[in-house]
Amino acid sequence: MNADSLTWTELSGAFAFIGNSLLAPMNQTDRLGIDPAFWREFPDFEDEGVAKAIGNCFDYADVRRSLASAGEDPVRGISVEYTRLFVGPPSPAAAPWETFYRNEGVSVGFGEATFEMQRLLREAGLQVSNENNQYADHIGIELLYLSVLCERAAQGGQAEADACASFAAEHSLTWIGKLRNRVSDDSPSGYYDNILTLAEALLNKVAN
Repeated sequence: MNADSLTWTELSGAFAFIGNSLLAPMNQTDRLGIDPAFWREFPDFEDEGVAKAIGNCFDYADVRRSLASAGEDPVRGISVEYTRLFVGPPSPAAAPWETFYRNEGVSVGFGEATFEMQRLLREAGLQVSNENNQYADHIGIELLYLSVLCERAAQGGQAEADACASFAAEHSLTWIGKLRNRVSDDSPSGYYDNILTLAEALLNKVAN
């Protein structure tokens, strides 16, 4: 993707926000995702798919704000949704690791995709450090990796710009749709359904 420095910087911020949002429940992270004003300012990169996904996130946040005014705790609800989808028990409704989507019937979370991500992170001078000890092929970590590549591309790194497109096409885009389908089956139009739809649209933007 050919883009200027500001666009790469904004993409880096977008991937960082979504990646962090997918690594921990909202009661352990920031709460920007339920602030309509946040989505009103979120960059759409002049992309129709991204703009539509942002609109859905805005609508969701606006409804949550109204319900909060009536006494509902949206953070608690979204945190419960996160746990059911990505943690369990007894197992996550939507496993958030690439390994699970490489082959049919995979039930072990540490596989070839994990090793590949460990290698990519190591080659980029990065190290996975998170309280939940997630595998390296977790969707949140993949998006944070892309965030770093985008930030480096903003500094004029053509190799990193090319790496962004390649990684999006060859890794995250090959399975995020399957993950989103599982999330949608469990919690249609929920917070994470909307977030993953936005992530997929951004990945398509970078890959093309």
